[in-house]
Amino acid sequence: MVQMNLELKEVSIKVVYYGPALSGKTTNLQALHKMFNPHHRGKLMSLETHMDRTLFFDLLPIQYQTPTGLKVKLKLFTVPGQVIHNETRKAVIAGADGVIFVADSQRPQALSNSISFKNLKENFKANSLDFESIPIVIQFNKRDLENIKPVEEIKRDWGPTRFPAFLAVATEGKGVFESFESIVKLSFEGINRKYDFSRKFGFSLADFVQSIKGDKIQQLLDYKRYQVTAGTAGEVSK
Repeated sequence: MVQMNLELKEVSIKVVYYGPALSGKTTNLQALHKMFNPHHRGKLMSLETHMDRTLFFDLLPIQYQTPTGLKVKLKLFTVPGQVIHNETRKAVIAGADGVIFVADSQRPQALSNSISFKNLKENFKANSLDFESIPIVIQFNKRDLENIKPVEEIKRDWGPTRFPAFLAVATEGKGVFESFESIVKLSFEGINRKYDFSRKFGFSLADFVQSIKGDKIQQLLDYKRYQVTAGTAGEVSK
C-alpha cells in the first residue's frame, strides 16, 4: 500500500519481484540497477546464502521529485524463492503496490512456476491484499536457454488474463525494463485513480519514467519483441 507523508511531502511505492527459486528475480534488480540514472538510484542491497540467491530481500530505492516538490520513492524488493522461506516472502509482499512474477521459461520448471504463483495468491490473502485489484506483470525469463516453452504454448497455458506478460533474458537486460515500466505504469495508474496524484501534486508518469532511464536503456528496449500480451485491457503483440 502506498505510503504518504504529506508533512515531509514524500510518497513511497512498493513493487515486489516474486517467483520460484533461481528464476531471475535478483538478476532483474541487478540489471535494472545498472540501467538506472545514477542520480536517481540508491544502493542495491542483497543477502545471499548457499541455500538461495536471496535470503531476505533486495532493496532498490529510486527517488524522483515532482515540480511541486513532492518526493516520489519507488522501492523494489525480491523475495526468496525456496519454500522454506515462506514467512519471509509473506512479510515482504505485505503492503505491495504492484508485483512482477518472474517465471522460469524452461519446461522442467513449469510446475515450480505454478506452485509459486499459487503461493503468491495465498500470501496476498494472508496479508489481506486483493489479488484481483493489485497490478501484476508476468515475466517469462531465461529465454536464451534450451528446452523452453514457445510463446504460443505460454499463451495457451496461461490463457487470456488481466496480466501483461513479457519475455526476458535478465542476464543480458533484455525484457527487464519493459516488464518494470509496465508494472510502474499500472501501479501509478491505480494510485492516481485513488488519490488524484497528478492533479494534486503535479506528478507526471512519463516524466518519472524518463528521469530514471540510463543511457543503456533506450538501446535495449524492444516492446514488439518482448511483450507477449498487454493483458485483457490491451491487444496481444504480434
